[in-house]
Amino acid sequence: MPYKVDAALMLLAVGEFSVGVLGNTFIGLVNIVGWIKTRKMAPLDLILTSLAVSRLFLLCAILLDCFLLTLCPHLYEHGTSIMKITDFLWTLTNHSSVWLAGCLSVFYFVKIANFSHPLFLWMKWRVDRAVLGALLGCLLLSVCVSLPATENLNKDFRQCLKARRNRNFTLKCRANKIGYASLHISLNVVMLFPFAVSLVVFFLLILSLWRHKRTMQLHVSPHGDPRTQAHVGAMKAIISFLLLFLAYCLSFLIATSSYFMPETELAAVCGELIALIYPSSHSFILILGNNKLRQTSKRVLWKLKYCLKGRTP
Repeated sequence: MPYKVDAALMLLAVGEFSVGVLGNTFIGLVNIVGWIKTRKMAPLDLILTSLAVSRLFLLCAILLDCFLLTLCPHLYEHGTSIMKITDFLWTLTNHSSVWLAGCLSVFYFVKIANFSHPLFLWMKWRVDRAVLGALLGCLLLSVCVSLPATENLNKDFRQCLKARRNRNFTLKCRANKIGYASLHISLNVVMLFPFAVSLVVFFLLILSLWRHKRTMQLHVSPHGDPRTQAHVGAMKAIISFLLLFLAYCLSFLIATSSYFMPETELAAVCGELIALIYPSSHSFILILGNNKLRQTSKRVLWKLKYCLKGRTP
């Protein structure tokens, strides 16, 4: 790629990375400081903190891959240790962040929705105690998916980069495409499961809100209904995840299938730039939708504004 194109893409990647680090670090710091003060962490704060940490590592993996692909493309051909570590880290944090976001959607649903079904009531009773186990399960599942997938994806990508420079690799690259495509489809199907769960949860929240509205028709409060506001807030968080996840899946498809395209390196970097939007922007949506995080961010901004005014002559 031309130098100016490289510089522009890297500048954009660093900008998206910085925004994502700011939002996710804020979520993690607020909850960790609260845990240090009170010696306990609420289940919701634990999920948000785990999700923020996972996305911080995901941002680092994507940015590192962007730099390596742009500045050191030869590393892809030789399968160095740093490339294997980067690929494993991206695959691991990619799946863990998606699964944790799915857990967050389910937690919102169980805590806010109101159904009388015995299974739902059992989930409502058990949800707080099941959070830690669910988080560990997400991590274990992500590791199990990442270990076998990373080596195959990296090997096939290197093989087809070599094919562009050496015709002896062309036939082998074509043979690998079928296996690569099937593995890629399998990875996307695995990631689509938490998406499907979140989609079902979203529609169940709509049903719960509709039933609650019918019940509250004769009890209109001038200050608004807290349960209705909780439903709306949870639905905003879930629908933002669903929309951003669709964009992320598109970017993941572009980045991991880029060697099918004429400009492999450019297509991969563009896919990764789109991928950076999901972990960067969703953190701010979660901050705005969480009362504690929102109030803390307002105090931080007010203090920052006060400090800047104090320094102004």
